[in-house]
Amino acid sequence: MLGADTIFLIVAVIAIIVVLAVFFTFVPVMLWISALAAGVKVSIFTLIGMRLRRVIPSRVVNPLIKAHKAGLGVKTNQLESHYLAGGNVDRVVNALIAAERANIVLPFERGAAIDLAGRDVLEAVQMSVNPKVIETPFISGVAMDGIEVKAKARITVRANIERLVGGAGEETIIARVGEGIVSTIGSSDNHKKVLENPDLISRTVLTKGLDAGTAFEILSIDIADVDIGKNIGAILQTDQAEADKKIAQAKAEERRAMAVALEQEMVARVQEMRAKVVESEAEVPLAMAEALKTGNLGVMDYMNIQNITADTSMRDSISNISKDQKET
Repeated sequence: MLGADTIFLIVAVIAIIVVLAVFFTFVPVMLWISALAAGVKVSIFTLIGMRLRRVIPSRVVNPLIKAHKAGLGVKTNQLESHYLAGGNVDRVVNALIAAERANIVLPFERGAAIDLAGRDVLEAVQMSVNPKVIETPFISGVAMDGIEVKAKARITVRANIERLVGGAGEETIIARVGEGIVSTIGSSDNHKKVLENPDLISRTVLTKGLDAGTAFEILSIDIADVDIGKNIGAILQTDQAEADKKIAQAKAEERRAMAVALEQEMVARVQEMRAKVVESEAEVPLAMAEALKTGNLGVMDYMNIQNITADTSMRDSISNISKDQKET
């Protein structure tokens, strides 16, 4: 069995190990030693304070060492406050170093503001040194002669550090250049002029100051390709002629319907007049009967009328038979 002294010694060793593990976990001693070796004066209490403020010390100290080696006068509080604001400290420091090497004036406050605005500050600095080429899709415009012209442009831009915060992005540049291309093509008298001098588009668009209010500076606009599209003027004329044709057909149909309605109305009026004739003929026997009663018409007169009627009917029958024979 172990003695009491042995048990106490084992417990003491375990307690010391636990305390040391907690201490080295909470206090970044190795990071503090690395900072001292790099010549960066960071007290151990500052690192402990970072732990208490829920700041990862390595996210601040390592960029601080990098900035110190590059000769930048960046303070620990600046980096820590930027980290607490949700920024990318390492990216900002890299951007400051790149700007320093390229002789670009970029204070830490501006770089931090650009980073917090959601833009890649390092990419912006790199774009200031090495301009970027933005290629637009085919943009269609119609010349005055009705021919559609399609143009594709390549825009060389350089980031403007002063306007990165609050400046418009690439989409605005593409939209403005597209508008300029459309207006330039539309003001051309003939599509052949555009094909002969495509640089006319780039010169006209470049003089409009399209980079105003954007985060970029337009260096050049080059027309990469020009193509001919549809004959919009002929298509519009064809559509107009087709529309006029349909309107004329509709008016003709309206007149035909009115003529048919008038014809039916006349047929109805004819039937109405025939009905009146039949009605009048029906009154003749009544009038004759009344005349016989009153003595105004004699029996012989009535017989003569019947003979005339029969003779007329016979003549009509004979004439109808003659007509049928002639037709056969």
